[in-house]
Amino acid sequence: MAQDPSVSPQRRSRVDGGWHRVAVSLSVALFGASLGFSAHAQPEGGSNAPVLSSPLPGPAMAASGAGYHSPQSPIAPLPQRNDVVPWSVLADVTRQTTKTRILPVFNARQQAMHQTVQRVQGFMMPLDSRRTQRHFLLTSVPLTCSFCIPGGPESMVEVKAKTPVRYSIEPVVVEGRFEVLTHDPYGLFYRITDAVPVE
Repeated sequence: MAQDPSVSPQRRSRVDGGWHRVAVSLSVALFGASLGFSAHAQPEGGSNAPVLSSPLPGPAMAASGAGYHSPQSPIAPLPQRNDVVPWSVLADVTRQTTKTRILPVFNARQQAMHQTVQRVQGFMMPLDSRRTQRHFLLTSVPLTCSFCIPGGPESMVEVKAKTPVRYSIEPVVVEGRFEVLTHDPYGLFYRITDAVPVE
C-alpha cells in the first residue's frame, strides 16, 4: 500500500500509533463485553465511570479457550508441530475476579515459560496496514472478520518482533523471549519480545 508523500513521518507515526491503541482497546473492550460487564451498572465504590456491557441479550458468554476454527473456513487449521508451545497449554488459564478486574491465574507450566525462549505458531492479526509487521497479535485461529477477536486473551500472544515479519493469512511461527503477563493494562496474557520468524 503506497504512503502519501505529503504526510510527514512524524504525523504518520502518530496516526499509526493511534490505530494500534484503537485496535488493542477494541480487542480488550470486546473481551470485557463478552464477560458481561454492564455500562448501566455502577461499579463498587459508587464511581460514575461507565463499565462495558454485552451487546448480546441474555447471559454473557465468556470468551475463553483457544478459539474455534470453523470446518467451513477456507484457511486450513494449524499444522501439528512438536517444536512450538501448544495452544492447549496457553489456553489452560483460570481467572480470579476482584472488585475492579478479572485477573489470570497461571499454572506451573505456564509460569515456567516466563522469560524463556519459546516458539509459538499462529495466525497474524496485524495492528497496522503495512506489508511487514513488527508489532502484531498471533492468534490460535484465523480471524473471521476485521472487527472480531477469535477468542479470549488466552487465544492470542502479543508479538514484538526484532525484525519485520511479512503479513500472511497462512500460519506463521515466531521465536523469542516469552512473557507471562499477570497485570497487563490491555488485558493480554502473553507476549513474545525480540521475536524472529521461524520456518
